[in-house]
Amino acid sequence: MDWKLELVVVPVTDQDRAKAFYTEEAGFDLVVDHRAGEFRVVQVTPPGSACSIALMRNSEAAGSVQGLHLVVPDIDAARATLVERGVAVSDLFHFEDGNQVPGADPQRGDYNTFCSFADPDGTGWMVQEVGRVKSAHR
Repeated sequence: MDWKLELVVVPVTDQDRAKAFYTEEAGFDLVVDHRAGEFRVVQVTPPGSACSIALMRNSEAAGSVQGLHLVVPDIDAARATLVERGVAVSDLFHFEDGNQVPGADPQRGDYNTFCSFADPDGTGWMVQEVGRVKSAHR
């Protein structure tokens, strides 16, 4: 039996502001924006992802989710896209001997080059490079 993670709830203070950030700045796809009285579900999905996030109003817990990972094959291109879209994203960094070091992993090994950003409520996202195609000139 397959167990698939398809939805993660991210608490936000303002669903409209969060929806605008994720769709207009981060470039996520809007999947659902449904209201039933006072209840509203806003669901967005990172491009190419099988897992979506639900932006649920919960002011007390907003910003409490940290360390969500987006995995990309080309972190340079991913970071450039975020910057172009107006997202405040960190410079690239990697880890050596358990310490965070500026710049990409010199070997560009999987799982060791990152950048990070946060939504307007402080939800923390990591972008991680996995599956980079190494060209002959590197």
